[in-house]
Amino acid sequence: MTQLPTTMTAIAIAGKGGPDVLQPTEIPVPSPGKGEVLIAVAAAGINRPDVLQRKGLYPAPKGHSELPGLEVSGRIAAVGPGCSRFKVGDEVLALLNGGGYAAYAVTAETSTIAKPKSLSFVEAAAIPETFFTVWHNVFERGGLKAGEHFLVHGGTSGIGVTAIQLAKAFGANVTTTAGSDEKCAACIALGADRAINYRTEDFVEVVKADTAGRGVDVILDMVGGDYIERNIRSLAEDGRLVNIAYQKGSSATVDFMRVMLKRLTITGSTLRIRSDAVKARIARAIESEVLPLIVAGKIKVPVDSTFALSDAGTAHDRMESGAHIGKIVLTIA
Repeated sequence: MTQLPTTMTAIAIAGKGGPDVLQPTEIPVPSPGKGEVLIAVAAAGINRPDVLQRKGLYPAPKGHSELPGLEVSGRIAAVGPGCSRFKVGDEVLALLNGGGYAAYAVTAETSTIAKPKSLSFVEAAAIPETFFTVWHNVFERGGLKAGEHFLVHGGTSGIGVTAIQLAKAFGANVTTTAGSDEKCAACIALGADRAINYRTEDFVEVVKADTAGRGVDVILDMVGGDYIERNIRSLAEDGRLVNIAYQKGSSATVDFMRVMLKRLTITGSTLRIRSDAVKARIARAIESEVLPLIVAGKIKVPVDSTFALSDAGTAHDRMESGAHIGKIVLTIA
């Protein structure tokens, strides 16, 4: 068995601020505890919560790594007591509570999934955070069904490209918003039935026109702010609004009479603080319901760009520019 190193390169958050606070550092290699695995990281996905954590707005859960990074792919380097699903050398992808921007990362074995051989490590690292989030919020909390109308905001974000494809694969009519004609075209190419350029069109009016005034059944929103009230106006009777982030703020003035008269459901969630048991349940759903579609080529894992681990700050610049279409991934040599 190959001897593990005692230290590793990782990206620490040196204070709160811009991408420049992401600094390479040498720290001890973590050890897996009971029910945990240690992964030699090949690639790590970048997500909006990483940016919020860097700014001091989304701290790591107590007792977990304070390094950024919520998803990785790589090979099992060690297993803790009580593990039985994986052995050293197995190729995997995994959801983390933190610590992905590093050469090694620890996570619960139950949040770890065997990597399909047909996927590259870069593609695999782009799956866990977004697919776990979309599956839970759109299909479990939002209850999206075949034949229903679905609206997702930010169609070219990591969440957006995932939501478009999953909703379409399971038989929904998909509408999305994006910030340019180029991005709208990318959304259509991924399977969206309608892409709305929010800079030139009012999504509320477009939704009403496209549905003959009925509205959509499920909305996945990460914008918040004034979108909250506009989403409510865009929902059909018995519609469901699912919030997973609030880029424009979490406060809004809302006429709840519409909620009552249309029998709407407003819900939301954040994944990072959920229990290992919840994440394990979602992981098993991804294994059985989603991975076969990816392996079959029915769902793609769009990767916008890759950066070396040492260029994590530049990768964050790319994310905050809003120019990306799909996931941004760090690669570890």
